[in-house]
Amino acid sequence: MGWSEGFIAVDWGTTNRRAYLVGSGGALADEMEDEKGILAIPAGGFPPAVAELRERLGERPMLMGGMVGSNRGWIEAPYVPCPAGLDELAAHVIWAEEGRTAVVPGLSFLDDRRADVMRGEEVQLFGALAAGLIPGTGLVCHPGTHNKWIRLEAGRVTRFQTVMTGELFNLLKEHSILCDLLQAEVGPDEEFERGVLHGLSDEDLTAELFSVRARVLLGRAERGKAASYTSGLLIGTDLRIGLRQADQGEVAVMARPELTRLYAAALKAAGWASREVDGEQAFLAGAKQLAETMR
Repeated sequence: MGWSEGFIAVDWGTTNRRAYLVGSGGALADEMEDEKGILAIPAGGFPPAVAELRERLGERPMLMGGMVGSNRGWIEAPYVPCPAGLDELAAHVIWAEEGRTAVVPGLSFLDDRRADVMRGEEVQLFGALAAGLIPGTGLVCHPGTHNKWIRLEAGRVTRFQTVMTGELFNLLKEHSILCDLLQAEVGPDEEFERGVLHGLSDEDLTAELFSVRARVLLGRAERGKAASYTSGLLIGTDLRIGLRQADQGEVAVMARPELTRLYAAALKAAGWASREVDGEQAFLAGAKQLAETMR
C-alpha cells in the first residue's frame, strides 16, 4: 500500500503522542492521543508501540515526527542544519522500516556563540507555510515546554532560539517554594499583563519570582492572581529575548489554542500584532507535504 492511499501521521513527543489517520483524499479520517511519550516506552518497546498505533488506526504507511527521532527515541534522525527548507527536511527522512515507517529529522542551528536544536516544530512550521497560514519571511513564535523563536527567510528557516519558559513554569509549579501559589488557572487577565510588562522591561526575573511570594505573604497581592502574574512574568521575559529577531510588526504564534492566546495577549501588551495558528492543523499540513515527496 502506498502513501497516496492514505497514511498515519504521528507527532510523538517526550510525554505524549498524537496520531492521525489521513485518508487517500487528504482528509482526516481518525485520530488518537495518549500519554505514551518516548519516556514511557521501555527499551525495545518501540516496535510494539508502533504496532499498537496501526492496530488502532489501520495498516498504513507511517510518518513520525518529534522526539521519536531523537537519541532517546526509536531511531535517531540526525538534525538538518539551518538554513533549511522542506526539501532538505524531506531529503533526510530516516526509514525505521523501509518504505513503511519514516522518521522526520529535526533542525539545528549553530554559530560562533550559540547552539540550538528542534524536533517536531519543523513539521508544523513547513505545514503552516504550505497551507498559507504564515508568510515565507518573518518571525514565528512556537510556545510549548520549550518555546521556539524561528526566523524565516523566503520559506527557509535561517535561525531559531529556544527559551525554556514552559518547563520553568512547570518546575516552579511542581517543585518550588511558589508551588502552592501557582495551582490556579492562568488567563490573559490584568495580572497576567502586569507580569508581561515587568518581564519586558526589567532584568530581575529570579528576584521578581521570589517577590511573588513575598507580596502575597505581606498582603500586597492576591493569592489567586499569583499564577497569572508569574506566567506573564515568564512570558514577558521570553518575549524580550525572542523579539530581538523581529524586524516587522507581526509575529505568527503557532501551538495549541490555550497557549497561542496567552502569547498573543502578551504580544499585544508589548505593542505587537500577531496571528494565531493552530499547531495541530499545521502538523497535518506538514505531514501531507512530506508524504507527497514519498509517493
